[in-house]
Amino acid sequence: MNKNTCAKTPPMGWNSWDCYGASVNEEQIKGNAEYMAKYLKEFGWEYVVCDIQWYEPKANSTEYNHFYPLAMDEYSRLIPAINRFPSAADGAGFAPIATYIHNLGLKFGIHIMRGIPRQAVHAATKIKGSTATARDIAQSFSVCSWNTDMYGINYKADGAQAYYNSLFELYAKWGVDFVKVDDICNTEFKPLDPYSAKEEIEMIRRAIDSCGREMVLSLSPGPAVLETAEHLSTYANMWRITGDFWDNWSQLYQMFDRCNEWSSYVKEGCWPDCDMLPIGHIGINKPGYNGMERMSNFTKDEQMTMLTLWCIFRSPLMVGAELRDNDEWTRSLLTNKELLRLLKHSFGARQVLRTSDTVVWASNDEDGSKYVAFFNTSFSQTNPEVTFTNLGLRGTYMVRDLWEHKEIGTVTTRISATVNIHGARIFKLTAI
Repeated sequence: MNKNTCAKTPPMGWNSWDCYGASVNEEQIKGNAEYMAKYLKEFGWEYVVCDIQWYEPKANSTEYNHFYPLAMDEYSRLIPAINRFPSAADGAGFAPIATYIHNLGLKFGIHIMRGIPRQAVHAATKIKGSTATARDIAQSFSVCSWNTDMYGINYKADGAQAYYNSLFELYAKWGVDFVKVDDICNTEFKPLDPYSAKEEIEMIRRAIDSCGREMVLSLSPGPAVLETAEHLSTYANMWRITGDFWDNWSQLYQMFDRCNEWSSYVKEGCWPDCDMLPIGHIGINKPGYNGMERMSNFTKDEQMTMLTLWCIFRSPLMVGAELRDNDEWTRSLLTNKELLRLLKHSFGARQVLRTSDTVVWASNDEDGSKYVAFFNTSFSQTNPEVTFTNLGLRGTYMVRDLWEHKEIGTVTTRISATVNIHGARIFKLTAI
């Protein structure tokens, strides 16, 4: 199986984390899927992803409950908590929700942590397809620093690959199309380390390839280590190049460097991931933290900058908002056909220019036209320009503004723009 065929262009979808943290439930998953089908599907949005802790009955916020009992089957595999996902009763798992989402013309995804549940290890529960138990394959010293659910896996142990195979066999049975694996991406691969994420990623890849169903493999958290890029490109479809990304300018500013560093690794089936889009209504389910519930703290110009950078770089797009609360502005960001064409049909994106107050990117469209994006990283309005020499262009071009959706004239030697504070302008240049 060629893993690149299921992600020929950057995946686009919704993920529950930014709005519901660890506490998302069935109604919220289905409700956001219904919105996507009605308003966004025609623009290329298709994945509905249930993020972390769907197997924890007591989860009720973004905060993690340490060492709480988890819903699990006899083969050491975590299953949906029935009190939060009622359709999972009687062993159905996520199959009913996946079917519901598929019937909307969309695809379904889940989040998992690397490794095996600690409670399975302590109880020495069975592993399907092996005589080994959970205790036999665990690395007790390999733990996540921010979540207490799992132990890492000793990839050399008998039963280790069988465990991962059994997981993805179950996910295929449920109808899962996308798997986000956490606590595995931002590790420097060192051959002498007793634990290496490298081998666990490879086990996961083999398990997907043998399960009989195509699934996008997304790795988190970031930042991924640049030296591991070739390995990530070989085994994953997406990998995070940043830590958790939220709605503040300092993090958005840092993304210019990250995108520049990773731009040469963007190709079919291999998508360095800028993380989720914190726009719209987010931070909802945080009991005791009501001050965190908000509409995005990004200004409108900053939101345009984020979408423009993500699209010209060709990052996957995952919205984190409660979609049903979108205002017209937020919906307009997600339904800009001209910008989304850039995401789906461009190639060769590169940073052309970087100064104290300006970043310029350029890219190419499959139809032969060119894209130029201006970004203002300062705290005052700017008027940058870039020459055709910088862009590698000759001739006369018609210029179209992709945010304003209008043609603004012709250029022959240079292109310039007035750019708002922390804002972006993106143009498509067509030879005439």
